[in-house]
Amino acid sequence: MPGPSFGRAKWSIAALFCFLGLQYGTWVSRLPALKTRLDLGAGEVGLLLMACGAGAAASFPLVAVLMRRLGSRRLSLASAVGLVAVLAALSVVPNYPLALLTVCADGVAVGCLNVAMNAQGAALEKAYDRTAMSQLHATFSAGLLAAALLTSGVTTLTASVPTHFALAGALLLLLLAASRRALLPETEPERTNEPKPNRSWTLPSWTTLLMGCAMAFGTITEGAMNDWSTLYLKDVVKASATVAPLGIAVVSVMMLLARVCADRWRTRWGDGRVVRVGSAVAAAGLALALLTGGVLPTLLGFACVGLGAAAVTPCVYVAAAGHGSDALALVAAMGTTGLLAGPALIGFVASAANLTLGMATVAASALVVTLTALWIPWRARESADEERGDRPSVPAGEHA
Repeated sequence: MPGPSFGRAKWSIAALFCFLGLQYGTWVSRLPALKTRLDLGAGEVGLLLMACGAGAAASFPLVAVLMRRLGSRRLSLASAVGLVAVLAALSVVPNYPLALLTVCADGVAVGCLNVAMNAQGAALEKAYDRTAMSQLHATFSAGLLAAALLTSGVTTLTASVPTHFALAGALLLLLLAASRRALLPETEPERTNEPKPNRSWTLPSWTTLLMGCAMAFGTITEGAMNDWSTLYLKDVVKASATVAPLGIAVVSVMMLLARVCADRWRTRWGDGRVVRVGSAVAAAGLALALLTGGVLPTLLGFACVGLGAAAVTPCVYVAAAGHGSDALALVAAMGTTGLLAGPALIGFVASAANLTLGMATVAASALVVTLTALWIPWRARESADEERGDRPSVPAGEHA
């Protein structure tokens, strides 16, 4: 029997990406309210955020096992339900230790959903031989935006966190219901260039480590720009208080627009070239901005980072999924580690020297992605002009 159409499957998987963005953006946007209710200091809030990231980074062994036992479809649905439960718990958590445990559980569930939904995206591209991953990642950004707008709207009416999270939870359940019927039935991406394991876990291959390195340095580039661009504009470039926040806006808007368009670039030029050229553009644009100085050159350099880095993580996820769920889980965990370590690394460099050198580290990270991408075996794609069927052939017994 044929599987779902490409469009239907794509929108179902996109709902998962939007789900994750909406869930994360919802609770993070209410950190001030949680801080006040639990009487937390700045350091305790930072530890709360670190607990979420640590849970996601440490989830690798569990994710690898669950992917083999449940498959990407069932793991996506189960972890999404868990994230709705976590949001409900956060709305009423009575003290800081329980908040830490709840947020750590959120990180584990995020790690599970992140790997499972990217496995679904990679399976979609393989089944239909059409690119989609970059647009799927764009819907994650759309989910973050929706969370911000929802928070703004709800807080104008009520300060109640339980009311806000209950409304967000209802929207999350609607997204989950929308995604459920047309998720792909695959459970384990086909392994390529790696022998089948004869035990529950094997040492990662050199190729997997290369992909993990590209993912880690790619997320360092993304995370550091989000956390340090405003401060760099304010303290180094001497931009006004009105202009300084535009750094994040420029990076975010360019990244969203690039991800909407990047699948066409991938079809035309291939994943490897898109990653190599994109990360080189990010590195060169930021380096020139740091050398030139001034508000406009800096904003243009930040735009280059958003444009160039946008397709790195989607392409690496696709490459990792082709090597099995263990490789995908490890690469995702390394990406989370880079996202966590990046801002702290820039802070250490800035403390030891200055923020300009710290931002130069971001440009160097993008350059590392370029060099690493030279050695990754990217999957070849058919020409976009070739005729493709709209439905894949799914083996019997594997339907939802």
